[in-house]
Amino acid sequence: QVQLEESGGGLVQAGGSLRLSCAASGGTLATYTVGWFHQAPGKEREFVAAVSWSDGATSYADSVKGRFTISRDNAKNTVYLQMNSLKPEDTAVYYCGASYYSLIYGDRAAYFSDWGQGTQVTVSS
Repeated sequence: QVQLEESGGGLVQAGGSLRLSCAASGGTLATYTVGWFHQAPGKEREFVAAVSWSDGATSYADSVKGRFTISRDNAKNTVYLQMNSLKPEDTAVYYCGASYYSLIYGDRAAYFSDWGQGTQVTVSS
């Protein structure tokens, strides 16, 4: 089990960019799949992107392909989500999670056992 902490959220205008960070402590992410999900008020937590720590393979939701990039820094035990061309519909609380399962389950929140507290992203039109 690892502890995760997100940072980097904020208020940005449509078309702008943000970079979210997910720092892990209490253990290594070396055997995990790490994913980003977002949750808007009244909605379920939805998949955004995931990365397999072991080989760097990635997966994205269709809605963010070409705009968002997930990456990892082994030395810092940190995962990043670079978000470009932001849209008002990207507004949500963004959570990072760690899963013992492979990347093929990376889009399913139920397979993630450890979560951060979330960071708010607000995109104004």
